[in-house]
Amino acid sequence: MMATEITVPTFPESVADGTLVTWRKKTGDAVRRDEIVADIETDKVVFEVPAITDGVLREIVAAEGATVVSGQVIAHLEAGKAAAPAPKAVAKETPKPAAAEAPKETIVAPAARKLINEHGLDTGQITGSGKDGRILKEDVLKSLEEQPAAKPQPAPAPSIVRDRHAPETPAMTGERPERRVPMTRLRARVAERLIDAQRTAAMLTTFNEINMQPVMDLRNRYREQFEREHGVRLGYMSFFIKASVEALKRFPETNASIDGTDIVYHGFYDVGVAVSSPRGLVVPILRDADQMSMAGIEARIREYGEKARGATLAIEDITGGTFTITNGGIFGSLMSTPILNPPQSAILGMHKIEPRPIAENGAVVIRPMMYVALTYDHRLVDGREAVQFLVTIKELLEDPARILIGV
Repeated sequence: MMATEITVPTFPESVADGTLVTWRKKTGDAVRRDEIVADIETDKVVFEVPAITDGVLREIVAAEGATVVSGQVIAHLEAGKAAAPAPKAVAKETPKPAAAEAPKETIVAPAARKLINEHGLDTGQITGSGKDGRILKEDVLKSLEEQPAAKPQPAPAPSIVRDRHAPETPAMTGERPERRVPMTRLRARVAERLIDAQRTAAMLTTFNEINMQPVMDLRNRYREQFEREHGVRLGYMSFFIKASVEALKRFPETNASIDGTDIVYHGFYDVGVAVSSPRGLVVPILRDADQMSMAGIEARIREYGEKARGATLAIEDITGGTFTITNGGIFGSLMSTPILNPPQSAILGMHKIEPRPIAENGAVVIRPMMYVALTYDHRLVDGREAVQFLVTIKELLEDPARILIGV
């Protein structure tokens, strides 16, 4: 039989290397063409490595935890007709319990598979909450939390739990247990970019508040019809994206970036929406958001959310962007100062909608209010433009009809 090399996929120019986090196959296993054999994590996305032909995995060259680069050989495949997988039992027409069919082909996210391998868990015992039953990292963590209750046995002395790639150390006893794991590449990259933003940009934040009652009334009035017509729920983010695009058009500095001693004004509106994923913070991009309908925006946000939870975002999904929106309100944040996403010059922070007393027509009334924050690079955006940007957002959302007619 002929030997075939399994190599690392070609990374984009912005990705130097990656970490081989999981081997889905072991030496001697039969593989089929296009079957995923390994997962490689970079500082942006997780790349899946497929087999390019049928065969048997003869040798693994790069172990889990190894740093790899584009085109590097990580394994050798004995090409040829792979050993046929174990024959599937012929389905009988007799009734069968649903559980008997579950283990057929469970989809496991790379981050979840890493935890499963570390703790020697059985995927058949874990219920996936992702799309099509995909097992996510939080599903594995939930399973781990439930294990002690299922196994009532004497508790071992507390110890420091290390990642499997860290050196083995003797168990440590005591009453103050710790768990030590290295940063994921994504977490380390986020940390690096945030520190870089604070070091290189002159960041300043301005605040305002928005009466969300008009948007809430409009949303409640058309929510069911919107969902029937478009097959997606009507959220608040599409209103904010539409309002932001209009504000970006009026104040082009907020949609620009600095390149050396030049200012680059972008004639397009690629809006990033910060999403929390099991691997950390990612910012997928809504390209040409000014040309998207509200239904299109909501559908794309839902798609990106599913991809982020399943660790299937592509490099193209998170590259670029001229402006970013982050919503800390979904976690209960009342006010915060978002950090710039370089090289962008501004980022909008949404927060929790909270009923508060305000003065309206000379009377004190209770309204659903939201604090909004705009962090901007003062090297490029002046305070006047930043304040007026937020005022524009406020005016458009407190009278949503203005979004449609552009006034």
